[in-house]
Amino acid sequence: MTILVTGGAGFIGSCFLFHMAENHPEYRLLCLDKLTYAASLKTIKELLPKNNFRFIREDICDRDAVFRLFQEEHPDIVVHFAAESHVDRSIEDPAVFLKTNILGTQTLMDACRRFGIQRFHQVSTDEVYGELPLNRPDLLFTEKTPLCPSSPYSVSKASADLLVLSYHRTFGLPVTVSRCSNNYGPHQFPEKLIPLMIVNCLYDLPLPVYGDGLNVRDWIYTEDHCRAIDLIIHRGRNGEIYNIGGRQEMCNIDIVKLICRELGKPKSLITHVEDRKGHDRRYAVDSSKLSGELGWQPEVPFRDGLKRTIDWYLSNRDWWEDIISGDYRKENKALLPG
Repeated sequence: MTILVTGGAGFIGSCFLFHMAENHPEYRLLCLDKLTYAASLKTIKELLPKNNFRFIREDICDRDAVFRLFQEEHPDIVVHFAAESHVDRSIEDPAVFLKTNILGTQTLMDACRRFGIQRFHQVSTDEVYGELPLNRPDLLFTEKTPLCPSSPYSVSKASADLLVLSYHRTFGLPVTVSRCSNNYGPHQFPEKLIPLMIVNCLYDLPLPVYGDGLNVRDWIYTEDHCRAIDLIIHRGRNGEIYNIGGRQEMCNIDIVKLICRELGKPKSLITHVEDRKGHDRRYAVDSSKLSGELGWQPEVPFRDGLKRTIDWYLSNRDWWEDIISGDYRKENKALLPG
């Protein structure tokens, strides 16, 4: 079995590669990554010398490069993580999100059609559903919730989801889609909430919190997410959507306070800043379909996962300090195969 993982040098993609290497050592793993600002080869350094692993630095929008890779390797399964994913950046520059997340997905789908595939799995986000009201904790996103994306990022992901499903309906391509809640864990780029707050705490810098900080997210430890995808690509029903949630809703401000407490830092570092444009108030997903069909359950409680994450950032300062300084870009070049 050969599995192509796009965006495998990023946060969740790299976790998935390590999960697959450990749990399916007989598989051949291919990592296709453009190495944008949010990717680091240092993250997957241990995998690079393995005989059943290959890294390919290419852009998923480069049709010739993608088709050449499919012709060379004939992957059995494609797990598609590669995406521009930071909402703030999508507000500043929507075009790159539309190009990568929609047209890049189309390129991969066309390659799958040309060369054949056992399964194409689209890794998406709960943000495609829009937002839920804070005063209705009983409401959850289900797979049948109408799409109502709020940001250029979530619009691009919703569009890609629909494109993938259309290739199943129109061309009979075997696909699955998963929509996951907020991930956290080791190797997350320090522009996202949890790693940003950890790093700023360690430097005694202000902790910027959007608006009143009462926005609610459902959080999932990234390893739990990767276990779910493993189950879906092997046992999920063709043409289906599966929600993946941690069932652990937290206000942003409460997470920041927990990080301060864990690191022994004063809450006076917290600084409320102007709210993000179009900021969704609450996300929460119903994972009962995934649990009922495939027996998946999240295993890592939020407080345990947060402590693991903080401990990792404390023990791996060289990883994130290189990112902050920009030195990781030089390391990417040094680690490139060949």
